[in-house]
Formats: sequence, structure tokens, C-alpha cells
Amino acid sequence: MTGDGKKLIVLGVTGGIAAYKAADLCSKLAKVYEVQVIMTENAQKFVTPLTFQTLSRRPVITSLWETAEWRPRHVELADEADCFVCAPATANFLAKYAHGIADDALTTFCATYHGLSVVAPAMNPKMWSQTACMENVNTLKLRGVQFAGPACGHVACGADGAGRMMEAAEIFDILSRML
Repeated sequence: MTGDGKKLIVLGVTGGIAAYKAADLCSKLAKVYEVQVIMTENAQKFVTPLTFQTLSRRPVITSLWETAEWRPRHVELADEADCFVCAPATANFLAKYAHGIADDALTTFCATYHGLSVVAPAMNPKMWSQTACMENVNTLKLRGVQFAGPACGHVACGADGAGRMMEAAEIFDILSRML
């Protein structure tokens, strides 16, 4: 929780075409909560940090190495956060999260955070149904991670099936009920 009493949501944005939907989610969340965005390097290829900085009214964390304080930001943020949501959550992110790989700002935050976590998967339906991905999903569910989706439908690459990221309004409603 922040100093003004608002709940703090950490929004992780990973590198998939659905990253544009994360901007809408950030906008909706920022009307009610404090939002701290952490973007992966690949996410920045789809949407710029400036978009999220403007919507959240906070600097976006894009690197482990951009800290002016003695205490690492991902550790401090893990102590302050009321909820973590990753939207979109790519297959790559799910694998890293499930196996404790902490090689960037987002996954290092995940390795330090022990609270309410929600992921909104977004990927090609073949990726979603792949055995390794399903095993990672099951591992995360066993650890208490909540899943918002994926939805079924047409995905950006032209395929149809489960793998589409839920709409921002749906994810916002799920988070609001949880908080």
C-alpha cells in the first residue's frame, strides 16, 4: 500500500503483440490504484515505456541497473506491492516464472514477491497447448498464481483457439474482485 492509502499494483508487461492491451489495463487500474509498471526488453519493442509512464504517472522499471538508491528497487517494490499482475504473460515469461529464473527486472521482482499474483496469458494457441507450457501453468497454479484466461478466439498471427489475452476490462474486474 502506498503512503496515500491506495493499493499498489505491479503490472508486468512482456513481449507479445497483446502488450497494447496492457496500456488499456494500466489506464483502468490507475484510476483506482497506484500502478508500477515493469517492462521486459521485448515488451518495449511493442509499446514504449513512455506510454505506461504517462498512464501510470510513475517511471517505468525496465532494468535492474537503473537505481539511485542503496536498496534494490525490485526488493523494495516486492515489500510494498499489494498485487502483481502480468499482462500479457508470454510462454517465455511463464516458463521463467515457474522455474524461478530471475534474469531481468520483471522476473527478479517475481523471485522476491510473495503476494497475490495474477497472470493473463497471451500466445499462439499451439504454444498455449504445448506440454511444457501446460506443465509451467500447473506449477504456477500449485503455487497459488491465479490465471485470467486465456480467452479463445482469433489471435494476431491468424490462428484461432485458446491463447488470446483477455480484454483489459475483464482483467480489471477480476483484479477488483480479488482486492
